[in-house]
Amino acid sequence: MSAVEQYNAWLHCPIMPEELLSELRSMDPETLRDSLYRNQAFGTGGLRGVLGAGTNRMNIFTVMKATRGLGSYLLDRYSEPSCAVSCDSRIHSRDFAELTAAVLADMGIQVRIYPQLQPTPMLSFAVRHHAASAGVMITASHNPARFNGYKVYGEDGCQITLEAASLIQQQIDRQPDLRDCLPSFRHYLDAGMIQ
Repeated sequence: MSAVEQYNAWLHCPIMPEELLSELRSMDPETLRDSLYRNQAFGTGGLRGVLGAGTNRMNIFTVMKATRGLGSYLLDRYSEPSCAVSCDSRIHSRDFAELTAAVLADMGIQVRIYPQLQPTPMLSFAVRHHAASAGVMITASHNPARFNGYKVYGEDGCQITLEAASLIQQQIDRQPDLRDCLPSFRHYLDAGMIQ
């Protein structure tokens, strides 16, 4: 799919938030190319990038795609997978954390999420304390304010290995860039799949 075709798909996605829609409508050709010329690469540090619209940016769609890839990876390896989720105070961190929890719960994965902001070591603690299969920390660490990130931790509470990152990337690559609906955080919280 060309950048223009991708742009049109993003522009006409029925659940595109107004913030991203406004950005899409005002993109110059160079920004459009940079936003859509590739998918973000997933590594041992997970994802990290500039907030904004497109496959090469951090937004609800790249977070959902990464989470569905992570969820598929966990379902392949654990009979009853679980995941701990946390976030810091960066722009959209709480939104991304709640979306991560909802997507995993929608896939049948039990999730524990902190109700308030936490530093990264608290995510490692939660993974170990609850014997979770994995953890996700929404943070971009020391990067500038226009960045955010999606860090994945293994069942040991440490960042995932190169091998795990590669396997998760394979699962991410199988996911569509866009979707027509978002799972409800509140629904799965009320149902007990998110605690």
